[in-house]
Amino acid sequence: MVTKTITHDPDDGLIVGEVGRWAAEKHDRLRKYIDASHNARAKFLPPIGRASASYIELYSGAGRSVIKHTTKIIDGSAVVAYRASNSSGHPFSDMHLSDLKPENSSALAQRIGALGGAATTKSYAGSADIVVDQVIRAINPAGLHLAFLDPFNLAQLPFSIIERMLMVRRMDLIIHVSLQDLQRNLDEYTREGGTFDSFAPGWRNVVNVRQAMAPLRAAIIEYWLDAVRSLGTQPATGIPLIVGGKGQRLYWLVFASSNPLGVKIWNSVQNLTKQGSLFDG
Repeated sequence: MVTKTITHDPDDGLIVGEVGRWAAEKHDRLRKYIDASHNARAKFLPPIGRASASYIELYSGAGRSVIKHTTKIIDGSAVVAYRASNSSGHPFSDMHLSDLKPENSSALAQRIGALGGAATTKSYAGSADIVVDQVIRAINPAGLHLAFLDPFNLAQLPFSIIERMLMVRRMDLIIHVSLQDLQRNLDEYTREGGTFDSFAPGWRNVVNVRQAMAPLRAAIIEYWLDAVRSLGTQPATGIPLIVGGKGQRLYWLVFASSNPLGVKIWNSVQNLTKQGSLFDG
């Protein structure tokens, strides 16, 4: 049976994206982290604090998505984050949301506005490696910040974005790293001038390219993690590996923060299904 193609949400008439069934797990971890970290946010929000607690997305999509091969529509990560922070009792003071496509940014802004978040949300549109500087200039440098980086593929995640974001004193990152993309495009990405040269600059000086595919993939990701560590932050040891309904290995969620409390909170909520992690086998 052919599933009807859905391009707009019948509830609000706005465009929707398309995601796999496993997106819900990604959102569950985001939701749980936002809820579990509400006391940390409280220290930066009135009446206790006088700074801010921001939320950032550079690959936000339209705010609602249809699950592939179904007619089920779910909230996107930015809407999940907005709802979760409000439910926690300590909502984000400001949200900075961007997508490459202006039509996605516009739809998301309307959706967040309909939920009551227009006054505290700033919308952007453009390539993440350009928008990141605009966002960093807009946020309070004395605040507490959570960024969810959820690119479509590794080519959209140059290491320069992570470098810029971790220059901010209190920045927690949840990063989607696509194992499926890594597996499918390994040959192309390892070529001179390929994606790995921007995703993990300098990797050629450390990683032996003349090895089997599995250890080569592992070596590149370990080099990337070491590069993240070199920025003065510690990736959490809990790095869940998400698998699909047929057991296909899809992606990792990597949490990085210079704050030991953030790492502790992430490790307490990250493994929803005990599927495994980057460091398993």
